[in-house]
Amino acid sequence: MAEFRLPANSRVNSQGKVFKAPAGAKHVRTFKIYRYDPHGEENPRVDTYEVDMDACGPMVLDALIKIKNEIDPTLTFRRSCREGICGSCAMNIDGTNTLACIKSSKEISGEVRINPLPHMPVVKDLVPDLTQFYAQYASIKPWLQSRTPAPPDRERLQSPAEQEKIDRPSACILCACCSTSCPSYWWNGDRYLGPAALLAAYRWIIDSRDDATGERLDALEDPFRLYRCHTIMNCTEACPKDLNPAKAIADIKKMMAERQH
Repeated sequence: MAEFRLPANSRVNSQGKVFKAPAGAKHVRTFKIYRYDPHGEENPRVDTYEVDMDACGPMVLDALIKIKNEIDPTLTFRRSCREGICGSCAMNIDGTNTLACIKSSKEISGEVRINPLPHMPVVKDLVPDLTQFYAQYASIKPWLQSRTPAPPDRERLQSPAEQEKIDRPSACILCACCSTSCPSYWWNGDRYLGPAALLAAYRWIIDSRDDATGERLDALEDPFRLYRCHTIMNCTEACPKDLNPAKAIADIKKMMAERQH
């Protein structure tokens, strides 16, 4: 592979590399992007990219793809669907956890600052290590647990009202925006399950087809797994799908209290 070299119109300063916009560009936006390779020898830095928005789509992800394809191929980030469905491009943009594919650069005044999701190990640049996050999700057993055999001639049925209860919690895309915005998760991420995993647990606890409600609640009866939530509400504010993990957690706590009486 050929060695990557900085474009002729770029320079390096003490904070990071600076990539200037092409000469004659009229509609230029500046993107300040966190760069770090834990396998390298350099400290984390912030690189500056000037992007000609007349030759770029409006979303932050459009700018990242343009930077990757045309300006700096060493930039690393995750992306897939570009429709706010997969959750791959979750990152911290302008101080808020969100999805780059649905965040318009037009909503941001001044420089666009882009960082990886906070308080997570960094694989490289804007890519966080979500190993623990996915393990916590798996720990709540996110699948139907039923002791009764399925009907031989049809699927397990729910009433419209029963289905409506799980409709919104089922819309979680596991982007991790909520958990990584939660101070309780920052402080106790190794023991507190976090908003995303608890929202998933709630989705199965209230599913009328599931027969493991008691076991699911027993598994959450722990000083840390559930009760480290202090109702700060950052999770609900950060969710790009407009879900309400804080309410789900409060409802689980209420179920816990009711079963003790």
